[in-house]
Amino acid sequence: MKIIIYGATEIGCLLATEFFEDYDITVIDKEENHSEEFDKLDISFIQGSATDIDVLKKADINNSDVFIACSPLDEANIVACLGAKKISGIKTICFVSKKEYLNAMRQDKSREYLGDFFIDNIIWPEALLTQEIFRIVTVAHALDVENFADGKARLLEYKVKPTSILVGQMVKDCGFTKDTIIVGIKRDDLLFIPNGLTEINADDKLIFMGTSRSLDILAGTFFHEKEQVKSVAIIGGGNVGFMLAKNLEEVKIKAKIIEKDYDRCEFLSQQLNSTLVINGDGTDLKLLDEEEIASCDVAISVTNNDERNLLCSLLVKQLGVKRVIARVSKVLNIPLFEKVGIDVAVSSKTSAINEVRNDLDEADVDILATVEQGEGEVLEIPVKVDFDSMLIKDLKLPAPAVIGVVQRRSNIIIPKGDTKIKLNDILITFTKADDAQKIKEYFKVV
Repeated sequence: MKIIIYGATEIGCLLATEFFEDYDITVIDKEENHSEEFDKLDISFIQGSATDIDVLKKADINNSDVFIACSPLDEANIVACLGAKKISGIKTICFVSKKEYLNAMRQDKSREYLGDFFIDNIIWPEALLTQEIFRIVTVAHALDVENFADGKARLLEYKVKPTSILVGQMVKDCGFTKDTIIVGIKRDDLLFIPNGLTEINADDKLIFMGTSRSLDILAGTFFHEKEQVKSVAIIGGGNVGFMLAKNLEEVKIKAKIIEKDYDRCEFLSQQLNSTLVINGDGTDLKLLDEEEIASCDVAISVTNNDERNLLCSLLVKQLGVKRVIARVSKVLNIPLFEKVGIDVAVSSKTSAINEVRNDLDEADVDILATVEQGEGEVLEIPVKVDFDSMLIKDLKLPAPAVIGVVQRRSNIIIPKGDTKIKLNDILITFTKADDAQKIKEYFKVV
C-alpha cells in the first residue's frame, strides 16, 4: 500500500514512524519543515504544498492508495483532500481542529450532488481525546476504559497498590469475579499476557476484559469500595475542557472549570448549565486551595501546553486530589508525566493515530482499541467457516493472545477453554501489538 502524508508535523512524523515499515510512505511539505526525524525513516519527501495539483502528481497520487492531510492548517487539509479525491479518487483522511469543519465536511459527504467529491474520514483529535478522558473519569481509579459490544463488554486497566490483597498472589488464586478475564499485565516497561501461575506484584497494571456488570463488581472488590466519581475539576476551558464539561453535565457529575481567559469564561458560562466557571490561573496554588480543588474526586488539566498541564497536575496532587489526569501534546512526554506521579496521561495524537491505524487495516479484523500507548491491541475478529464449531482450547494461536469476549448476535459470552465458537461470532481478542499481525493472519480464510 502506498500512502501520501501531507504535513511534516508531529502527527505526520508519528504516522510515518508508525507505518513506514509496512507501507510505502511519501511526505509532502515545505523543506523548512523537513526535520531530522524524517531522515531516520525509509520514506520519500517531496517539497511543496499538497494543495498544488502538480505537487500531488509529483507524489504519484494516481498510483497511491491513501492520502492523509495533517498540516497545521485545516483549510489546507480540506482543499488538499478534495483535490486528491477529484484527480484520483484516492481514499482521503483529513485532520481538522475545529468542530465547524468536522460538521460541514460530514454533511457535504451525504449530499448527492457532490458525487465522489468528498472526504472519507474526518478526524478531530480533540473530540477523540475528550471521549477517552470521559470514559476514564466515569470509572473510579481506572487507568484506561474501553467499551465493546454496545457497552455490554468492557476493558478496564487498574494499578495494583502496594497494600492490595492481590500482591503476591498467583492469578489463579485471586478469585476474580465470574465473567472477568485478566488479559494483560504491564510490569515496569514490559507488557505481557499472564497465565494462572503468574504472580501479581505491587505497581503492576492489570488489564481486564469482561461484562460491564462483572467488571463493576471486580472494581468494587479489589480496587475501590463502591466509589463513584461525583465531582471533577477541569483546568483549561478550551475545546476539550468545554466538551468534557458538557459530557459530565449529561451524567450528572458536578464539575468546575478554571480558565484564564475572561472572554472564554463568558462563553463557557453561557453554554454550560450547571458547571461552575472560574476565571483564574490553574497554576495559582492559592486559587486552587480557595476553590477547594482538593475535595474533588478527579482533577483534569487539559490546557494546550504540556509544561502548564504538568505543573497544574503536580499542584493539585500536592493539595490531595486522589486522581489526576493530564493532557499531553507531545507523545514522548507521556512516560515523564507518569514517572512523576500523574495517574493518567493522555494524548489527542495517540487517539488520532489509533483511528488512522484502524482505517488503514486491510483485513476483516478491526482494531477496537489500543492500550499502553499502542503496546497492546484489542482486535475484533469475525469467525469464518474454517473455525466454525471449534473449541477455544483447540485454537492453535501463533502468538500469545486472549479471547476475552465472544459476541454472538446480541449476546455476550465470556469464554473458557471449552467454549465452542460458531460461524459469524465476533471474537474480541487482546494481544501485544507486535503479535497482532500473526493473530490476524491466523484467522484469515485461505
